[in-house]
Amino acid sequence: MIGTRGVRNFSQTITITRLALMFKKPIGDTKTSAPLRSSERRKLRTRTAERFQLASEIADNLVPDGLLSQKISAYNGEPGVSMQSATDVLYLSGDGDPLWFSVGKGPDELIPTVYTLWKHPTLLPVLTTPASVIPVLVGGADLMVPGVVQAPVDMSAGTLVGVAEVARDARGPPLAVGRMAIDADKIDNGVTKGKAVIVLHTWKDHLWAIGSKGDPPEAVPVVAVGVEAASDDDQEKDGCADGNHEGADAPLPSTGPDPAEHPPAEAQGGPVSEVEEKLTPEEVSSRLRTALLQALGTTLAALPSSAFPMPTTTLYTVHILPARPFSRTATTPVDIKHSTFKSLSAFLRTAEKGGLLKLKDVRPDAVVVAVYSTHTDVVSHQRHRTVGEEDERRRRAEERETQRAADTANAEKKMAVTELWKPHLGTLPLFEDLGLGTGALYTLAEVKSTLLAYIEKHDLVNRVEQQFLNVNSDAVFSAALYGSPNTKGATPAPEFAKREDALSALCSRMQPWYRIAVGGDPPITKKGAPRPISVAIKVRQGRKACTLITGFEPFQLSADALAEALRVRCASSTSVSPVTGGRDEVMVQGKQTSGVLELLGSLRVPRKWIEVSDVTDKKKK
Repeated sequence: MIGTRGVRNFSQTITITRLALMFKKPIGDTKTSAPLRSSERRKLRTRTAERFQLASEIADNLVPDGLLSQKISAYNGEPGVSMQSATDVLYLSGDGDPLWFSVGKGPDELIPTVYTLWKHPTLLPVLTTPASVIPVLVGGADLMVPGVVQAPVDMSAGTLVGVAEVARDARGPPLAVGRMAIDADKIDNGVTKGKAVIVLHTWKDHLWAIGSKGDPPEAVPVVAVGVEAASDDDQEKDGCADGNHEGADAPLPSTGPDPAEHPPAEAQGGPVSEVEEKLTPEEVSSRLRTALLQALGTTLAALPSSAFPMPTTTLYTVHILPARPFSRTATTPVDIKHSTFKSLSAFLRTAEKGGLLKLKDVRPDAVVVAVYSTHTDVVSHQRHRTVGEEDERRRRAEERETQRAADTANAEKKMAVTELWKPHLGTLPLFEDLGLGTGALYTLAEVKSTLLAYIEKHDLVNRVEQQFLNVNSDAVFSAALYGSPNTKGATPAPEFAKREDALSALCSRMQPWYRIAVGGDPPITKKGAPRPISVAIKVRQGRKACTLITGFEPFQLSADALAEALRVRCASSTSVSPVTGGRDEVMVQGKQTSGVLELLGSLRVPRKWIEVSDVTDKKKK
């Protein structure tokens, strides 16, 4: 891992916020690319090697022969400003893959692309985040603090970093490039809110699309530093350590180096720290017994008698392993293989002799028939922070970050629903009289201004009561608002009408249309009056209440995406089923009105177009 001195403070004239996700929108005002002269390439190679502390052969690979330069204009993220001046420079390989880019006129501003990071993954310090956050970053959001799984500790705000996804046992390649929004040590010192990384460029953005669009490299396994693979002799000993006990030959679930319990040194930002310790087999055995005591006083004590007999592997994986003490320094996995027992059977037999539990020999494996949570060792045990609690904390943080990032991305896609009206039948002469097009669509404000213009042109304001209009004094005006008096069954027009009543009457006689626009997407215009989204609480399957959502298709919402988002937000099961009219219905278990309204609000659906009803109370009466 390289130091951070070489990637800090590229330019004092360009702020972090200005650079936020430059390639979210298509690159504009591009100039013709031109090959770099040999002297310029050598200067760039020397500059790159010095800046990122690279060996000469690595610098040659990252600044190859045939490099091209091209001036571009990239999106700068500022409201109301779509493009910056064409002073940004892009460096491309001979095959057309973008490798580097610089921003502004500062000579030191040089940022690698994901194509470059895939060639040399350790070029920048790397933060890791759950796989579920990556699509949100690609969609335009920055990385929030709760979404950081691991981060090097020696980085200050403004440092260039890569962002990679991490699973339980593997770390993927960098998929985003950005700058630290805060000092990295604040993340470890309790900061739980705000942005961690301002994202500049991501996989699948418009800069990536210039290149070959190749797939990222495969993830690499995460291995805890200091843990060596067991030799064949050790494995042979493990298999024969306790052959006389039931279950000795049964394979144990592989725990491996738990990332929550043993953070990899690489993800910490450098080599193994001197505070890290390698546990002896005796210390591992002690921690396993401590985990058993913790489980006996917590999860096992809460089980009903019907939970027994319990398989020994269930006791080990579900109760003992999650109850292990959490440690940031120990590099040795706390499991049976690294203890003095070498087999689960030997460990549990020892616990049985100590009066903590009772086993019964049932081939092929023994089972646990009883646990004793009132044992003096259990009662006197001091509870500790467990691996399971840390895993749960991180899971909740990932969900919060995913939800927050999704809300941030949705906030950029503001939805606007506009009601429109088109001149129709009896209203046509009124628009023709003013020289307006009869095939155009008018907003409410435009219809109102048209009405007022006609009133002023024909002097229809009552001279005595100026709040009223003289309807019957103009045949075109009267027919446009209330229809022709010669029409069979027509309601006679009133002699006078207020302006707001006249506007309502005119709109009711025109043909309704509506337009829906989401973010920067092209608006969709349809004939007819828009119908609100229906959120209804009904009783189905006996007495179980559920929330049904229909009518969301005109608002460009997907049934499957809506169901998945509600499943996460409401923590309840969801389903999608077809209904009459070729539409879909999303069902959420339980009364989830508030959760549905929150989600639709985050999707920028105006509250005016959401209709809520609860028929469960009516059925009870």
